[in-house]
Order: sequence, then structure tokens, then C-alpha cells
Amino acid sequence: MSASPTPLKFLFPGWYAIVMGLCGLALAWHRAVPLMGEMAGAAAFAIGTLAAAVFGVLAVATVLRGRRYPEAWAEDQRHPVRHTFVATLPIAMILLATVAVALGLRHAVVDALWWAGAVLQFALTLWVLGRWWKGKEQGGLQWASATPALFIPIVGNVLVPLAGVPLGHADWAAAQFGVGLLFWPVVMILVVVRLAVQGPWPERLKPTSFIFIAPPAVVGLSALQFGAPPVVGWLLWGMALFSFLWVGTQAKAIMALPFGLPHWGMSFPLAAFAALTLRLAQPGTLLAVLGPVLLALCSLVVVVLVLGTVRGLRDGTLLAPEPVAALHPVAG
Repeated sequence: MSASPTPLKFLFPGWYAIVMGLCGLALAWHRAVPLMGEMAGAAAFAIGTLAAAVFGVLAVATVLRGRRYPEAWAEDQRHPVRHTFVATLPIAMILLATVAVALGLRHAVVDALWWAGAVLQFALTLWVLGRWWKGKEQGGLQWASATPALFIPIVGNVLVPLAGVPLGHADWAAAQFGVGLLFWPVVMILVVVRLAVQGPWPERLKPTSFIFIAPPAVVGLSALQFGAPPVVGWLLWGMALFSFLWVGTQAKAIMALPFGLPHWGMSFPLAAFAALTLRLAQPGTLLAVLGPVLLALCSLVVVVLVLGTVRGLRDGTLLAPEPVAALHPVAG
């Protein structure tokens, strides 16, 4: 396929999912240090550095796109599904600050990055959920919007404590964490009801089903960051484990799909689950074996995604108009 004549126009907000996946993998490798030694720490540093570089490139490209193609940015905000991916930008900022803190880089720049990401994430969550008050014709809540991508702005809020607590902002981190806890089950119900009423989301979005893993995994990590007893971590690990096995039944169908940007939706949830497993692991226990296995799986997935992205950029199949899925209304 020939490259699009205006590829920058199609740099959708969801591209920041690449930064999310790389940061999540860096944090998972950091969690492996107690079990695997400093080699894991070196891997975390290398992957975190790559994530920062990708973020820098995407940030510059986003600014250029906004100036050259403002109508494309406006269309992203109106789109029933794509608008939720706008939240990947502040999430990427929060995660970069989290990786920096994990690696021992705690200074004013990191603090400012965390605050910028947290406040922007809070505002974007309000904007996304504020659309629900509108009618369907005005872009309000509709079945097309009820996909796993709707978890993205919610998960961003429960990520805040991972760096917020060690940076000394535990009070605000707890407040924003509460926003995620409030709407996680709401979105879960919406998405499951959509499955029953409207049927599954379009095939090309099937990889985003892995996002079901992210809320319990990230909530578990953040709860432990607040000093919650281990039983809370285990409770949420069980939720994440079941979600992993549940969406894992879709793995064969996902592997048969042509590669697309939604495949990056698999990366961060897998990394978060691996990180929570490693966080709970003690030497000589089952999780001390399972954690590295999940880390290896996540690392392999990210390598495949990176190769697929490079190939897609080279072939012009990624920075191209998004396929339009046909929506089939269900009779009342």
C-alpha cells in the first residue's frame, strides 16, 4: 500500500499508547530487580529512555498536526470512540514521571511533569464523562462509545499515586485515585451491557479487550503504594488474573487480525499485570516464577508491536485514514 500523502494528518491521539506500553514495561522490569538483579534495572532504564524519546517525537508531531490540520484534531474530539484516546497523552506524562521516580530521578522537572499530567488527566476525564450529559445526536453516550477504550481516562486517574505518593503529593493522589475507583465499575457495566445489547466492538478494536486487565492491576499497585495490606493486593491480583484469562480467549482471533495501532492496547495492561505480580512475589513462591514469565510474555509482545509499528510506518498502513466500521442498530 502506498503511503498517505498527508501522514501527519492521521497521527491520532492513540499513538501515545506506545509510550504507555514502553513505560509500563520499564516499570515491570524495575519491579523485577529484587528477583533478577541489576540486569533488570538496566533494562528498565533503557526502555524508559526509549519511552521518553518516543514521547518527545510524538509531542512535536502532535503540535505540528494541531497547527496544520486543526480539523483533524476537532474530528478526534467528536469521534464516538477516538475521543477517549486523547487521555493517552496525560497518561503518558504521568507514566514517564513514574518511571523517573522509580529510577531515582526526583527533581523539579519530574514533579512538574507529574503535576501537568495529573491535572490534565483530571480535566480530560471530566471532559470525556461530561459528554454523557449530551444527547446521542450531540455526541453523548452511545453504544458505539462503550468499548474497552472507555477505560482509558479512568485508568489514568488510578495511576496517579504511583509517583504522587513518593513525590509527596499523597493527598491529591488519593483524591484523584478516588475518581478512578468511582467510575471503574460504571464503565465495566456499560461495556458488558453493550456486549449484550449491541454485540462486540469492531474487529479492528478487538486488541483493546486487553484493557480489561488494566484497572484491577493498576488499582492494586496504587493501593499497595498507599500502604494497603497485602490482602488488598492479592484481591486485585485475582481480578487481574481472571481478566487476563478471560480476554486471553480472544488471543487467537487477535493474532489473525492485520496489525494496527489498537494492538498497542495490549501492551500496558500486560505490563501492569506483570508489575503487580512481581510486586507481590516473594522468593521461593509461585509468583516468583509466574512474575518473570509474565514479564517475558509482555516483553515479547512489545517487541512484536514495535516491529509491527516500524513495518506499518514503512509500508504506509498506519498513518492512513481509519477504516469506518459499520454500525448495525439493534431493534428495541
